[in-house]
Amino acid sequence: MATFDRTVSNLPATREAGWVMRLFHRQAFSADYQELKFALHRKLIHRINLEALSLLPEPQMRAEIRQAVERLVEEEETPLSLAERERVSAEVLDEVFGLGPLEPLLEDHTISDILVTTPHMVYIERAGKLYRTPVEFKDDAHLVRIIEKIVSRVGRRIDESSPMVDARLPDGSRVNAVIPPVAVDGPVLSIRRFGRTPLTANDLVGNLTLTEEMLKLLRACVAARLNIIVSGGTGAGKTTLLNALSTFISEEERIVTIEDAAELQMQQTHVARLEARPPNLEGAGAIRIRNLVINALRMRPDRIIVGEVRGEEALDMMQAMNTGHDGSLTTVHCNSPRDSISRLEVMMGMANSSMSVQSIRQQISSAIDLFVHVARFSDGTRHVTHITECVGMERDVVTTQDIFLFERTGVTPDGRVVGRFRATGIRPKFYEKLRTAGFQFPPETFQSVFELR
Repeated sequence: MATFDRTVSNLPATREAGWVMRLFHRQAFSADYQELKFALHRKLIHRINLEALSLLPEPQMRAEIRQAVERLVEEEETPLSLAERERVSAEVLDEVFGLGPLEPLLEDHTISDILVTTPHMVYIERAGKLYRTPVEFKDDAHLVRIIEKIVSRVGRRIDESSPMVDARLPDGSRVNAVIPPVAVDGPVLSIRRFGRTPLTANDLVGNLTLTEEMLKLLRACVAARLNIIVSGGTGAGKTTLLNALSTFISEEERIVTIEDAAELQMQQTHVARLEARPPNLEGAGAIRIRNLVINALRMRPDRIIVGEVRGEEALDMMQAMNTGHDGSLTTVHCNSPRDSISRLEVMMGMANSSMSVQSIRQQISSAIDLFVHVARFSDGTRHVTHITECVGMERDVVTTQDIFLFERTGVTPDGRVVGRFRATGIRPKFYEKLRTAGFQFPPETFQSVFELR
């Protein structure tokens, strides 16, 4: 109980914090309770004919299993109150149909990350802050079974020979799992969640990720078919921003998306989604992102959107941008726009070691028009810190110039980051492309300042 009290005391004093009380009533810390739940689960599997039930419509199947669970609970010699019986029944059903102890967390759409560090240590992230929850798994085997249920849905596997896996939930949430022997203290599960409804560009303005002037410029850049790299660190919101930018693509264009685990949420109708595939048990049959990028060029795309470039596919992406596939978008892990250029150089060198640095930099400078860098700050807020134009080559260096910046100026006593969004006063060299596409911006756009207080 002391652990639970500390957990509650660390939660924000908001209306949503009541979720932990509901969780507490659905989770029990005693080994006897966990053993009872799993004994009922085993009895249920032996008593019902799952093959016959699978032929029924899902609502009827759920009703049949619920009745079977309730009968099993009534047969138990362990004295249980009515509330306890309902709780046990609900949790056994979660084991059958859902992801067991994780179901209450998945029902809460204010949670952005679920982090299972050990079977007895589960954290969540809400509003950019981490909190420990009272959720627990029975043991390592229980957690591994839940992981296997997740990855098997998308045709992937996890075992001792392949102890790491990337997968996704039906709602597009990103899943990463690691099991022993790679995970020393037991299985580790990370779920990066996406909201029930994707954040729109206007939502990003509303929560001060960027300003209205910055959004207008980015909307014009996407519509004018500029090639854009969204960069940032882990958890900075790159995919969210990429989803928001993709909404500015015309419905009349054919989009091909390429991802390691499909999670992009395109709003257009004409979208062809491709997903990489890991090797099979024999170590063969893998389909890498690079293979998909090469194949996408044969699919007559108007736009190619790669969820993230992290290896050799960077070379093929740059070549696609240089060969008539304007308006392509992708993301890169890095700490700044300048760092993203360095990372692209390394990744392209991995694909073709015989290419000179000069040739690689020429490819980058001619392919990319714009870098949009997003960062996550200490208070959990996310801001677009750079909108940077890739100008070209000066001797053997890729030159850039900042159009908009976010400058952090301090922290309030309660830990909130303050700063300002500032236009640098430079009109981008691609402005003529925007004007040709029908977009006009007053001079004040590139001189604006927005204070974040």
